[in-house]
Amino acid sequence: MKEEIKLSGIPSMSVEKVIEQLSLSYTGLIKSGCPLKSFPSVMLWGPPGIGKSQAIRQIAKEIENNTSKKVNITDVRLLLFNPIDLRGIPTANEDKTLAVWLKPQIFQMDESDNVINILFLDEISAAPQSVQAAAYQITLDRVVGEHKLPENCIVIAAGNRTTDKSVSVKMPKALANRLLHIEVVGSFDSWKNWAISHGINEKIIGFLTFKRDALMMFSSENDDLAFATPRSWEMVSNILNNINDSVDKMFPLICGLIGNGTARELKSWVKIYKNLPNIEDIFLGKQVDVPKAQDTLYALITSMVAYAREHKDNLDLIGNSIRYANKMPPDFSVVLIKDYMAIEKNYRNKLVLIPEFTAWIQSKGKYLNGSN
Repeated sequence: MKEEIKLSGIPSMSVEKVIEQLSLSYTGLIKSGCPLKSFPSVMLWGPPGIGKSQAIRQIAKEIENNTSKKVNITDVRLLLFNPIDLRGIPTANEDKTLAVWLKPQIFQMDESDNVINILFLDEISAAPQSVQAAAYQITLDRVVGEHKLPENCIVIAAGNRTTDKSVSVKMPKALANRLLHIEVVGSFDSWKNWAISHGINEKIIGFLTFKRDALMMFSSENDDLAFATPRSWEMVSNILNNINDSVDKMFPLICGLIGNGTARELKSWVKIYKNLPNIEDIFLGKQVDVPKAQDTLYALITSMVAYAREHKDNLDLIGNSIRYANKMPPDFSVVLIKDYMAIEKNYRNKLVLIPEFTAWIQSKGKYLNGSN
């Protein structure tokens, strides 16, 4: 019987918080000139599809933005590795008297001063213990056998918990004690901010704003192969954005990603979009009635945010839409403005240039609850 990994006693963070904390830490080290190896290797725990891999990509972007250095990610799926893949293939030295180990491809990193490398050891908890032992050397000593990681390399590991009923092997205590552990947990608000800025399909954002618990439907208590997670919703979005925007036409494929039950709920909900007012008319400042039904208002807001994202630099259009938002019920108006501020990093700096936004802040800013 496999021993359960206990996650009590370690911090729980949303994906957004993980990105913020680690980006801040690595940026501080790089700017101060401190060795990257002075910061412990990080272990991200969390259920399948929660967004651990996406967090690594975003951390890399943040480091690039904050330090002007290029960041390369080496993504190693340890479940597919065996110990020799990490240590290299043995061969004879030149005079045939000793064995030497050929350096594995994953250690071929750019050591330039203007580059930062991230070695991402994914699925570490699913790897056999013999592979985990090699990972032990990497996380503690930054070496495997005779191969050494460059000084400009960050090491981050990730894996599912044994309680998730995914493939998982007990992590040796000696390895666990050498890692900085963080449990990645679901947060709808964190996901929504990311989804808006990354162009996730508006129908998905609208549906999940209306039914938040559908964002993460993973359960270790059933054997469903298709279930909703942030990762599978992103795949549904890719289908709707890149193949066909019709949920009806793409329904069988959507079922294969998030399961039949959740897909049917989405299919039923998106019928609301047929009755929305003309979004372009709203942004052109024309007289448009505000819907009264809550589900329609959620759909309207996500459509407005999607349009605003496409026209984010046309502040006249954005101003017209904020004037329209003043006619919405206050709580929905606040949701719209919060979503606008998530369009891109520091977008509020552009919004403050719009008279309608300033007027809105003066009348309803107290409802933002410290959002920025």
